[in-house]
Amino acid sequence: MASPFQTIIDVDTVHGRLEDPRLLVIDARFNLMDVDEGRRAYLQAHIPGAQYAHLDEDLSGPPLTDAGRHPLPSAQAMKRLFARFGVEEGIQVVTYDQRDGAVAARIWWMLRYMGHDAVAVLDGGWKAWTAAGLPTASGVERRPAGAFRGEPRRDWLVTLERVRAAHRLIDARDPRRYRGEHEPLDPVAGHIPGAVNHYYGENLDADGRFLPPAALLERFSATLAGAPAEQAVYYCGSGVTACHDLLAACHAGLPAGGLYVGSWSEWCRDPERPIATGPEPGTLTPG
Repeated sequence: MASPFQTIIDVDTVHGRLEDPRLLVIDARFNLMDVDEGRRAYLQAHIPGAQYAHLDEDLSGPPLTDAGRHPLPSAQAMKRLFARFGVEEGIQVVTYDQRDGAVAARIWWMLRYMGHDAVAVLDGGWKAWTAAGLPTASGVERRPAGAFRGEPRRDWLVTLERVRAAHRLIDARDPRRYRGEHEPLDPVAGHIPGAVNHYYGENLDADGRFLPPAALLERFSATLAGAPAEQAVYYCGSGVTACHDLLAACHAGLPAGGLYVGSWSEWCRDPERPIATGPEPGTLTPG
């Protein structure tokens, strides 16, 4: 395979390389309201050769670094997971979900966190693949285990104790959840004081594909408001859609910021922690 893809990849490129043994595809479809829906959809139809990763069972683990709704697995657990999938040096990973890449971005971040940079999210996801009339397969697929030897980039992971020291704290959730007007998942509504809102859905066009890098750079520059991109900390509800913002920022050419994996689901558990509602100065207005 040619030079690695490290942010997004289009369906035609993936389709043209399905026979390449160095291409490894991971299906990450998931529905928070029906946690088995993604697996059922995978078994029915998926990109040929794709293996399935479940957000709760594979991409989350017992609380170690955080106590949010989707705690980050330990480094050893991630090594075992990626080895089981067949990831190793020289392998290009492509991951996808239903459409917008929100869960796929979690895999993207985890692999990069563990030192494997040759990973990209399928632009437009499963919806774009089927809309293009490309081939599908069914049932469970496996490939031989790989010799995954990645090590964590621990400075990319922000724990609860470091959140307050963030130069720029960015909330990736829907603006209504950020402002505290609607909260379908966590017991308390609102956001971490000082955080600005950069809704991950605004990284995409109407078809669920990523905006061009120049457009993303303009939007992230407004959100960062002069703060160094590498010192920004991103969070969401449980450390999933924040990865989408990190992916979009990287696609825009910005250096990697930090991820607060525990996110709002961890922060709001303690009634002693402050909570803000409404907009914050510097928040990007959607639209």
